Amino acid sequence: MSSIGGNIADRIREQLGTLAPTRVELYDDSARHAGHAGAASGGGHYNLFVISKKFEGLTSVARHRLIYAALSALMQCEVHALSIIALTPEEASAQARVGSLQTGSARTPAA
Repeated sequence: MSSIGGNIADRIREQLGTLAPTRVELYDDSARHAGHAGAASGGGHYNLFVISKKFEGLTSVARHRLIYAALSALMQCEVHALSIIALTPEEASAQARVGSLQTGSARTPAA
């Protein structure tokens, strides 16, 4: 993971604070993309799982736009690719009840 400007994972979590998330899981998937053209620029590949009431009533695309807006400064260089799962608290509870919530638990969270 790039250390440009400090710990990228911490900076991502900090920037997502504008969304008042109740849960954030971030996985650094950069090692799986070594040799990829985007990795050459130093930008990391991340998987993000975030729960926020601010997503209520929004489409998936609108939720992603909110996240990209919150992370806009990091998307210029430090983050090359971001896979997103963005849910409301109610959606997360419903998925957890049926056991379908998959957040990459086999992966190691980003530092």
